[in-house]
Amino acid sequence: MNLVQLFKNLGPFVKPYKWLVVATLTLTLIGSLMAQVNAVVLDWTVDAVNALVGSADFNWTKATRILTIISIVLLGKEVLSAVITFAQRYFGERMRIFVSKDLSQAVIEKVLTFRIAFFAASNNETGKLQTRIDQGVSSLSRTVQNFFIDLLPLFTSAILALILMFAANFYVGLTALCIVPIYFLITYKQAKKLKGWRREMRHHREVKSHGIMNIIESINVIKSFNRERIEGDKQLEIQNLVTDNQLQTRKTSFFFDGLKSFIQQIGTVLIIILTAYLVLSDYPGMTIGKIMYHVMLFSNVAAPINQLQRIFDDMNDALIYAEGFFDILNSDNEKEPSGTYRPEKVTGNFEISNVDFTYPNGTKALHNINMRIESGKITALVGLSGAGKSTIVNLLDKFYEPDCGSIKLDGVDLREYDTKFLRDNIGLVLQKNHIFDGSIEENIRYGKPDATTEEVMEAAKKAYIYDQVMALPNKFDSKAQQLSGGQQQRIAIARMFLKNPPIIFLDEPTASLDAIATEQIKNSIDAIKKNRTVIIISHSISQIIDSDIIYALKNGRVEQGGDPDEVYKQGGIYKEIVDASARSLNIEKIVQTIDDDID
Repeated sequence: MNLVQLFKNLGPFVKPYKWLVVATLTLTLIGSLMAQVNAVVLDWTVDAVNALVGSADFNWTKATRILTIISIVLLGKEVLSAVITFAQRYFGERMRIFVSKDLSQAVIEKVLTFRIAFFAASNNETGKLQTRIDQGVSSLSRTVQNFFIDLLPLFTSAILALILMFAANFYVGLTALCIVPIYFLITYKQAKKLKGWRREMRHHREVKSHGIMNIIESINVIKSFNRERIEGDKQLEIQNLVTDNQLQTRKTSFFFDGLKSFIQQIGTVLIIILTAYLVLSDYPGMTIGKIMYHVMLFSNVAAPINQLQRIFDDMNDALIYAEGFFDILNSDNEKEPSGTYRPEKVTGNFEISNVDFTYPNGTKALHNINMRIESGKITALVGLSGAGKSTIVNLLDKFYEPDCGSIKLDGVDLREYDTKFLRDNIGLVLQKNHIFDGSIEENIRYGKPDATTEEVMEAAKKAYIYDQVMALPNKFDSKAQQLSGGQQQRIAIARMFLKNPPIIFLDEPTASLDAIATEQIKNSIDAIKKNRTVIIISHSISQIIDSDIIYALKNGRVEQGGDPDEVYKQGGIYKEIVDASARSLNIEKIVQTIDDDID
């Protein structure tokens, strides 16, 4: 991305604040004019004092008059400059804050429209994506700040100073003008040299951020295995790469900065020598005051040069981070697909025909899947881990689209359904459900934002979490993230009860619960299953044994399907799972214990 593309992308975010732009530009022009006052006053003062001292009729009345005029003009100029600078910086900063807010909100709203496949890609892992967004917003908002608060005032002042120098003496102005392109050329070479290293730094920062996030999320596992040293070494390797990159970048920057400082000083020396020569040669219009006049004006020309590298560094950062940021913001092919079909009623008959599916990372999860899921019946998907059970649920919820084949709901291809409408009619309970930062009531109400307090409490009762919540000091206002894993799972189930959809997907809904809680939840789920389409995934035989239809999957293929008893009699993967579950539960011993208790 180049500067033209950068400002073209930033344009829509700056446009709503045109009045701030106009106010900032107006104040910038006035402030730049005020910056030349010192040079003009110094020119007049030196010549006036020199004339007064050299005259035979020197008196303190004239001297006092000169000093009074100088004091009034300079002090008045400083007061006015302070007011103008404050207003110009305030309006510029106000614009930066508003643009930063709009950039952040725009990218969040854009990301929310993306399909799940986008987040499954390796370069879009949570930490990397967060760094790309945060650094993008930060660098782009700094670009607005640099342009309107720093760069624009400096260059306006420099241009006005050059114009005044040319107006006073063409040759002095030309000398100053010849120095500037040399400095800009060195700055350009510096930026070009550093660009590759800055791009590497962006990658290192993304990897570093993702690594730190993984450590925080996995801290229990790390400590339980005493692997702190290993994780520390991984981060040290990344830190060394960052350090090497920073040292190389700073070494190059210091070399070019020294070269530019030398060029700037050469320019000042040339201005002094040339103006002194013209004064000594009695060049028309050249006085001792003009020497100081041109030196001060050249300092105004050189002022942007002193600030240019810092601003240029920020600009280069913006160019690099803007690439990743606007790739997200301007991406249209990642948007979640949606049809327009919205029937009056969803019955819940699914038909999956010849479906293959491959995840974005290249893993093929499903092979030629064919199955019917009937309305009002309970369909169980069983199989070992990795068999493709959850993948089927993901396809039915339109989180992904199949590579080939078709999925129909009530006779209509799933692609034709309005995605939002479809998900409004599906309740999903996962093995590990996300609990948002907020109260218990807010987390339950997520299933139905406009639900009443009574409805929230009723849902909590159905999920057998109500009594435990009421026992907490803050009751339903308590933080949901402070609950245990099993309690959080019940919150997720309460959301589903509140939503009350015609189709329910249950992916290991009781995996985090104890035996008593599992029985309670099973009773609640049994109640809500009536007259709905239910798909359940569970390794617990008690959860699936009373299903109407069972599909047994193995390595992404449907191995068996039909009535649970018939499928069991056929042998195969379903029978192996049932028998293994019975052995793991030590059914014979449990039955014997119960019989002994009855006796």
